[in-house]
Amino acid sequence: MKFRSYPNSDVTVSEVGFGLWTTSTGWWGENTEEEAVALLHRAYDLGITLYDAADTYGSGRSEDQLAAAFSDRRSSVVYATKFGYDFSNAGERARGQSELPQNFSTAFVRRALEASLRRLRTEYVDIYQMHNARMSQIEDDALWELLENLKHEGKIRLYGVALGPAIGWLYEGVDAVRRRNVPSLQIIWNMLEQYPGNEQIRAAYDAGASTGYMIRVPHSSGLLEGRYTAQTTFPPNDHRRHRPRQWLINGVEKVEQLRFLERDDRTLGQAALQWLLAEPRVMTVLPNIYDAAQLAEFAAAPESPALTKDELERISALSARNFGIEEAPPAFKGTMNRESAEAALAQ
Repeated sequence: MKFRSYPNSDVTVSEVGFGLWTTSTGWWGENTEEEAVALLHRAYDLGITLYDAADTYGSGRSEDQLAAAFSDRRSSVVYATKFGYDFSNAGERARGQSELPQNFSTAFVRRALEASLRRLRTEYVDIYQMHNARMSQIEDDALWELLENLKHEGKIRLYGVALGPAIGWLYEGVDAVRRRNVPSLQIIWNMLEQYPGNEQIRAAYDAGASTGYMIRVPHSSGLLEGRYTAQTTFPPNDHRRHRPRQWLINGVEKVEQLRFLERDDRTLGQAALQWLLAEPRVMTVLPNIYDAAQLAEFAAAPESPALTKDELERISALSARNFGIEEAPPAFKGTMNRESAEAALAQ
């Protein structure tokens, strides 16, 4: 494993992290608590130190899992978690795909942090992230002041913004970097889905910001693992079962054009992570991990051969023409043009 440090901080993270979305929500299959903790322990043994949770994942379950796994070695791991959803009365809705009500009031955020600290059985969170922040949160001075106060109080070490779940949220990310110089920005970015991630990362260079990036969905919901075919079917409790079939068919066709990245000493899944790690502002990548074999493959990615200049250029050329595939543009959820961003500011 290799490690990177967030700019202007003492927070150092493993280049490959572990997102607890897969172990706590049931959207990637079911895990017992014993199975989840065993997988987390194995990740630690393989050098992974960054663990990304959210208070709403399993209605607190992901944070409980971290506490069960690492309370005896708290100083050796980095906890990232998220806030902003009120799941207290959500019931089964918290397990589904529908979005829960959000609450970013300063009083609610303080209560949410104290609840996370209790579940995590710790006195501080290393990286505390706004979960799916909208433009109104990016512009809320009181919220950013609160995060600074929580840092001074020693309850958090860094704060950030985590964007998703549908790829998009362009200006929420861009303005968090340009206007707020946010220490950590978590975005969707991968070889198949480069927009709007390219623009969100370019924002840090344009603004001279010190933002470090945490990358989620680095394998494009599993496509870049290179194991699926057009005939693949997903089990009923897998969220990908609800995607249009054309998503899988087009994705498999794109992946076949990236097979040149496979080598005897590097899998396609590892190459997908190396493509991200070629960007120095990327601090850590969060592959979806749901079994021990996959964990071992991805944890070894930083030690696999880095992508060459020629390989990076070939990927860029394929992406520029969308791999030669005609398809409808994705349905973005966030603010994708400056006119909408300005309208949100005017409200």
